[in-house]
Amino acid sequence: MPTPRVSVVVPTANRADYLEVALASFARQDVEHEVIVVDDASTDRTPDVVAAAGVRSIRQPAPRGANAARNAGIAAAEADLIALVDDDVEAPPGWLRALVEGAERHPGAEAFGGPIRARLEGPAPRSCGRERPPITTLDLGPADREAELVWSANMLVRRSAIERIGGFAEDLPTGGDEEEWLRRLRAAGGRVVYLAAAGLDHRRAGDDARLRALMRSAYRRGRNLRAYDRRRGVAPSLARELRVLLGCAWHTVRRRCPQGLVMGAHSAGRTMEAVRRR
Repeated sequence: MPTPRVSVVVPTANRADYLEVALASFARQDVEHEVIVVDDASTDRTPDVVAAAGVRSIRQPAPRGANAARNAGIAAAEADLIALVDDDVEAPPGWLRALVEGAERHPGAEAFGGPIRARLEGPAPRSCGRERPPITTLDLGPADREAELVWSANMLVRRSAIERIGGFAEDLPTGGDEEEWLRRLRAAGGRVVYLAAAGLDHRRAGDDARLRALMRSAYRRGRNLRAYDRRRGVAPSLARELRVLLGCAWHTVRRRCPQGLVMGAHSAGRTMEAVRRR
């Protein structure tokens, strides 16, 4: 078999329905590639979804987290270009080619990211339009450009960068996990480039799109990001976290904005982590 131009690594854990959609979208890509699913000890029907898709798979014997899954997938990948994606994305035809061709246009860069569009399916809360989407997104404009950070929902790295600076840190909580690697890359002189044509959708579907589920997820992410900021030595004061929390509450009440509660849950998570560490 010829060596693929790009390897697609997909960490997953107990999200078979999301993974099924993601794998179907990767099958529609028009560039030679392989898909490697790293199953972080799922207990749902994930193994059946992987088998039906006919892609390569690695199963972790016990949960080890997203960065450990990324490292395992990278170690098994055959291509020199490695796309890292989340299991809850859906990629349009041409997405993978846009990543590969972007890497060819920017031979001096070692990491790349594309637009990440939020797509809430089902009973999503109403938004007034002033708050950020309640899941990870990225939009740096309509043209390629240098970037400080991109996100692992839609990210491409060169194997040479992994060999030069090492893999992803496995002792980090979710939130800041890929950011630590990118900051390490940039500190070592590496370049990160945003590829405007390589966009995909980041999904929340069914009950996951309901207000309560979005708030729970935002709260956990807030705690994890505060912990990561503390590790980097850039965590703001408790007073500042409280001011942000009060601002979220004021936004929600003043604009009667249900999605403002998601912002508030994220801020509450950061505040709780700050209090816990005092």
